[in-house]
Amino acid sequence: MAAAVGACLNHVSRESPDIKRLANFYIQIFGFKQVESPKFDFEVIWLKLGSSLFLHLIERDPNNKLPEGPWSATSAVADPKNLPRGHHICFSVANFDSFVLNLKERGIEVHERTQPDGKTKQAFFFDPDGESSLLYLTSVILSKWIGGIKPESTIIN
Repeated sequence: MAAAVGACLNHVSRESPDIKRLANFYIQIFGFKQVESPKFDFEVIWLKLGSSLFLHLIERDPNNKLPEGPWSATSAVADPKNLPRGHHICFSVANFDSFVLNLKERGIEVHERTQPDGKTKQAFFFDPDGESSLLYLTSVILSKWIGGIKPESTIIN
């Protein structure tokens, strides 16, 4: 079975009803910078601190209460398209396909997708606890930039 190769933290996400307010908080308090983000069918703001810490702020959908884990799931989690909107922690791995296969071989339900820009493959799955109060963990996302290493994001002022 393939363990993760070259694993590193990719980003942490926070769902919020007011992502602009939350972005301003992290910018003013911690010195985050806003960076370019892909277009989704919901509003997002991506922030970066230093050279490698990313925070993805995601607009809360008032019509769906997303779960903090599989045991608190409502019908919203039944539709995998809602998983990217929830709180999560994301890791990048060098061996994406074999690692996803390993998860499936262990009986872990995996929801795979490619970001709308067509450049990033993702696999969503729950960890054994299904939640983390520190990281607001809903799902773990594996992310692989298609075509090699993801280029540096552009800072937007």
